[in-house]
Amino acid sequence: MSEPRTGPVSTGLPFEDAADFDDARRGLVAVGDPVVRNDSGEVVWDNGSYAGFLTGDAPGTVNPSLWRQSTLVAQQGLFEVTEGIYQVRGYDLSNISFVEGATGVIVIDPLISTETAAAALALYRQHRGDRPVTAVIHTHSHVDHFGGVKGVITQSDVDAGRVLVIAPAGFLEHAISENVYAGTAMARRAGYMYGAALDRGPRGGVGAGLGQTTSTGTVTLIEPTVTITTTGQELTVDGVRTVFQMAPGTEAPAEMHFYFPDMRALCMAENATHTLHNLLTLRGAEVRDPHGWAGYLTEAIEMFGDRTDVVFASHHWPTWGTARIVEFLSVQRDLYAYLHDQTLRLLNRGYTGAEIAEMIQLPPALEGVWHTRGYYGSVSHNVKAIYQRYMGWYDGNPARLWQHPPAEAAKRYVEFMGGADQVVAKAAASFEGGDLRWAAQVLDHVVFAEPGHAAARALLADVFEQLGFGAENGPWRCEFLSGATELRRGNFGTPTVSASADIIAHLSPEMIFSALAVQIDGPASWDLDLAIGWELPDHHAGYRTTLRNGVFTYVKGSDKPVQLALTVPAAALAALAAGDIGAARSNGLRLSGDEKQLAALFGALQPGDPAFNIVEP
Repeated sequence: MSEPRTGPVSTGLPFEDAADFDDARRGLVAVGDPVVRNDSGEVVWDNGSYAGFLTGDAPGTVNPSLWRQSTLVAQQGLFEVTEGIYQVRGYDLSNISFVEGATGVIVIDPLISTETAAAALALYRQHRGDRPVTAVIHTHSHVDHFGGVKGVITQSDVDAGRVLVIAPAGFLEHAISENVYAGTAMARRAGYMYGAALDRGPRGGVGAGLGQTTSTGTVTLIEPTVTITTTGQELTVDGVRTVFQMAPGTEAPAEMHFYFPDMRALCMAENATHTLHNLLTLRGAEVRDPHGWAGYLTEAIEMFGDRTDVVFASHHWPTWGTARIVEFLSVQRDLYAYLHDQTLRLLNRGYTGAEIAEMIQLPPALEGVWHTRGYYGSVSHNVKAIYQRYMGWYDGNPARLWQHPPAEAAKRYVEFMGGADQVVAKAAASFEGGDLRWAAQVLDHVVFAEPGHAAARALLADVFEQLGFGAENGPWRCEFLSGATELRRGNFGTPTVSASADIIAHLSPEMIFSALAVQIDGPASWDLDLAIGWELPDHHAGYRTTLRNGVFTYVKGSDKPVQLALTVPAAALAALAAGDIGAARSNGLRLSGDEKQLAALFGALQPGDPAFNIVEP
């Protein structure tokens, strides 16, 4: 473990400005318990683990700007936003909000886990009365905004019509698909991004910029009963008038803002928070549209800005006062628009994403504002994402069109540079000279060429650690320190998984077939020729699936012949989606024909590896 070589620097920032601290503390009703446990007594959330050290000035192992942000984000409790609207903050990565209606309370974004959502609701009720939940609004399709829904309502309440579940168009499809198709890879990488395996403290996890980290409780999902489709659409729920603004393809594929006219309050979902957000999250996702994002912020300003007294979001603290709100939203809008427009200007002059990321500098009016700092997204990786969105992975140079993969390239680089020991010695000199980025780049080659080279692993871990200590961006710090952790202690796998049984149970037949298709081991299946019929009585549909040439396909309503006919009730289908044929039989699966077909199909599946290597081959 290395000592900090030089203290991280954040120059020119207005550290004397305490407005964010005043806003983050405003309206505090009660702090609440920082620890949340599940029914087995296991800790699923511990905000108190940050409180013991996030005090005073930043140590040399944490960027002062990130330290400031973490002290703000770690503040927890029940807060009054305005009369009739409350938030519980610091109980998960995200916020949960409560809007009081005529007979009960509307819940906005019930966190990741049922346990944290239930604890937040209990804190609210302790101080505002035992009001029934009359509706849940999901602002968008990410798990930290819906996963805890069964901690605040039940499926039976929804089925009986006692509770509405309101979400933007496309919510269910995107909520499920993001956690299933590439879910294994995203979850593994999310462990790095959020520092899930890091010890919490000045040398480890201090927060992810958007929130401290993710809870590890039970993830659930309830299908929406009301879908919002149109900007300007209005609903009155439990006496609360709400005007919606669609914002698809921004921070999430399905997202919306909404305004409460009688309270002069605007919820901006996750599109205007106290940080530069991600255009491509480091865990992996589809590249987001900064041009559209800026456009929806402009529309929000025009629709609601001059009649809003408070704006709040699903992360961070609110902003009060009409003039401050319009300025806040305008600067956020300009931030995304500037990155988009300037990246396009430079890529049209022939620069690559990596080059543009080094060239772009924000104007002083954006650079010196706290809520534009790169605590979660960064100018560097957002610019590269914009380039990727428009131009793809290839930068146009034929020398980079057909390069060797990392391990093969690493062997050749190391040989050309005189062998592993020589490279490590030169990298140590770069490390001593402060060129950490270059030291990381060349040591990465050594570790991929010779994974067992102890000196290379140790030095690369030290380099990663120093890069993490200096990072202003929360996920960058977590990424670097997680890499150092795995080099020193070994692979920590995937600490948290969001593709829960509840999410799998909501998969449509088409999604299940698509999820199976991306698990087929193609080369092992080249010689298979399978045709299976699927009768799904609970879905009132039938499908014919085939596996030929290593490709699994499905056709709805086909009358072509099959070798095996299945009758699959919904519970059995969910079991098959989880890969459990025995459980499917127990839940009513019936087979007629060549039963070896089903065994062959599931034998061809190659599930994802939740512990694949990242910092070594």
